Amino acid sequence: MAELVKDVMTPGVVAVRPDASLVEAAQLMRTQNIGDVVVADGQDVVGVLTDRDITVRAVADGADPMTVSAQSVCTPDPVTVTPDDPVTTAVTLMREHAVRRLPVVENGLPVGMVSLGDLAEAEDPASALADISRADPDARGGA
Repeated sequence: MAELVKDVMTPGVVAVRPDASLVEAAQLMRTQNIGDVVVADGQDVVGVLTDRDITVRAVADGADPMTVSAQSVCTPDPVTVTPDDPVTTAVTLMREHAVRRLPVVENGLPVGMVSLGDLAEAEDPASALADISRADPDARGGA
């Protein structure tokens, strides 16, 4: 297994402003072919917004995704790791906080994301979770 977060993380961060609408965030997710974005106020990570957050915390309640902000439904103050943290630290934090992804922050700036799928692929590239994580999200069946 890879030793450090930087060895398994997905480099680069796709971010939205806290006041971005959920539609804007969802369109960015679709364009970038991703399921989550960092919510950043300037360079500061203030939250993580997932496609599930949009669905469960807004759309399912009948909220208008054109007017609801990313900050209002994101997971605020996310737990983060650094590129030089051991992978075991990321695993422990995911377990303790029941999250599937962590922003990777270096010198206060977001530089990537590490997901449960990234960790699975690093641990056992032949595992079902690794296969699913590598697949094109649009090619997956509905769940």
